[in-house]
Amino acid sequence: MLEHGGRLRQAARRHGIPLAEWVDLSTGINPHPYPVPPLGPEVWQRLPEDDDGLEAAAAAYYGAPGLLPVAGSQAAIQTLPACFAPGQRVLTLAPTYAEHPHAWRTHALRALPAGQIEAALDEADILLLVQPNNPDAVHFGAEQLLAWQARLAARGGWLIVDEAFLDAESEASLVPRTGAPGLVVLRSVGKFFGLAGARVGFVFGPSALRQQLAERLGPWPISGPARQVCTAALADRVWQAEARQRLRDESARLGALLDAYGICGGHATALFQWRPRPDAEALHHALARQGILTRLFTAPAGLRFGLPGTPDEWRRLEAALASL
Repeated sequence: MLEHGGRLRQAARRHGIPLAEWVDLSTGINPHPYPVPPLGPEVWQRLPEDDDGLEAAAAAYYGAPGLLPVAGSQAAIQTLPACFAPGQRVLTLAPTYAEHPHAWRTHALRALPAGQIEAALDEADILLLVQPNNPDAVHFGAEQLLAWQARLAARGGWLIVDEAFLDAESEASLVPRTGAPGLVVLRSVGKFFGLAGARVGFVFGPSALRQQLAERLGPWPISGPARQVCTAALADRVWQAEARQRLRDESARLGALLDAYGICGGHATALFQWRPRPDAEALHHALARQGILTRLFTAPAGLRFGLPGTPDEWRRLEAALASL
């Protein structure tokens, strides 16, 4: 099992701080989640149905009809490699979301820094990217991605892009281009909508690949309550517009706060700030002793800071930074 952010109970036990007294900045999830509507008792009593409006709401929100709902993008990450021949050469980023290379470990996998992808592309059958990348927030231009997709597709290759953190800049999404050959895009409702516990995501790509995935995942991959909540969230344009602006503003505020206390450099998304530091582990533990949980990475060494959710959490973060 790989380690992920959000392991708050483990941190509480390790540092002897009660669970309720933590500021959890470890996950990169919107701290202002979509307000879940009331659910009727029938959604708990009946099996989920695929004509309940979820697919239509997702197609309208993301901008393409060719989609497969999955139990969070993690379900697709784990299942996709089985749809490709084991001998195919897979190129991905180093660092990146660790579940991706872990899922492709039985293939001919090569992980490189972003600046080396271009030179290595002709030696790969599949290019697998997270856009923007997690944890270092590296962005690729849409034109660059489409150029790589065309080069790969010309010889039967594939571009797979995980856009889990892209909702706040949805104009950069490749989902509307997923009719192109060899292009697959993963999306998640968990991060931007703050609904990680619902476990809802979508795969966009060729129908034959989506059919393979559907057969491997089996019936009812998403619960009825999760389908209903996410249908409402995907259709709520007013909430989405307000959330995008709020996240952009708060990410800029977080970046300025970290810079002010000498935690500088790196890149950012609307949901987190990445700060590479040789002393990342020591800084992570110093903050944890004050009840501030960040996400620690060791290769390369750095911290990922998610957004505080309340005025009190902002005050506590600044006080902790000031004390270092």
